[in-house]
Amino acid sequence: MNLVPVAPPRLRTAAEEGDRSATWLELFYDLVFVVAVAVLVERLVHDITGPGVASFFGYFALLWWLWASHTYYADRYDTDDLVYRLLAAGQMVAIVVIAASLSGDAAGSTRAFALAYAASRFLLLVMYFRAYRHVTETRALVKGYLSGFGIATVVWSASALVPDEMRIGLWATALFIDLATPWVMRSEQARVPLDVSHLPERFGLFTILVLGESMAAIVAALSHISWAFLPTLTAALSVGIVTALWWLYFDNTSGSVVRRDAAVRRTWRPTGWIYTHLILAAALASSAVGLERAVSEAGDGPMPGTDRWLLVGSVIVVLAALALIQFASTFTRSPGRNIVFTRLTGIPFLVLVGFLSALEAQWVVVGVVGICAAQLVADMTEVAPGD
Repeated sequence: MNLVPVAPPRLRTAAEEGDRSATWLELFYDLVFVVAVAVLVERLVHDITGPGVASFFGYFALLWWLWASHTYYADRYDTDDLVYRLLAAGQMVAIVVIAASLSGDAAGSTRAFALAYAASRFLLLVMYFRAYRHVTETRALVKGYLSGFGIATVVWSASALVPDEMRIGLWATALFIDLATPWVMRSEQARVPLDVSHLPERFGLFTILVLGESMAAIVAALSHISWAFLPTLTAALSVGIVTALWWLYFDNTSGSVVRRDAAVRRTWRPTGWIYTHLILAAALASSAVGLERAVSEAGDGPMPGTDRWLLVGSVIVVLAALALIQFASTFTRSPGRNIVFTRLTGIPFLVLVGFLSALEAQWVVVGVVGICAAQLVADMTEVAPGD
């Protein structure tokens, strides 16, 4: 085995870098988020109430931001040297602790969550400090990141010292500072834009990650049904829904990232493309719980309203997110414009399914898979220019 060298970070988004793919380290790094998202999905399975759903989306946003922050750094500066590997491994340890702290077992602890989150952010600061030292052309950008993310890390650390009832407010403050920092630094970001070959792949991989939770949820539901006909059929149709959502995303939007033009200081499209992926991923993850409930409840009478709306509402948000991603990247061109309208057209039909309170779970799934299939048919009838 060769010794992994220590090498300074370098700017990876320079023109001479060419097309890039995800590294083995990035793929390994994603595994810990598979576990963390699975823990969140399991929490939601046992608490589909207003506070439970709000907690799920809040924690999911925090997890996604950890993943996205590391992805942005790696997109610009990843050299896969010894120091970077160790720092990434340290972040993985922190995320393992975060996942354990979110469990419903004795390990559940908001204080442990806060400390682990602060540790992950601190390690990111160390990464950026290395970039500040070695990549002179991005020092202005990295200085802003160090300042904003540093303040947020202090707030995260402080949140572990206050009573539980005050902790959430500090978390919201820290997340706001974290999210505001790239916005404040958007002019500097425009001078060193993210990689349009690497970034879509990374966001596509995270989308695959959350789609996998749906497959796992369907399997979990199947393990309790003794192969009864209606639940088994519902499971098969549920796989159809997951497949259709995968198809809609990867055939249209995964590669359509918008590159910020250095000459354009104010544009919402790159930011919209990136952050709409948070909405998309969260909705895909919550749909996993809706599908699990549908399979478990097939043939048992009308599907409970909370479960029905969790499934239908999640798919509604998925279609809305797909429409916004498409709008941000290709709305000025056909067939991109038509695809946006197709996504939005499917939403009223899903709302109708949600309001049909007498529907049994299997018929709710039939309605959702039918609408998703109609989306696919509409996409396939579009003829791209030049075809």
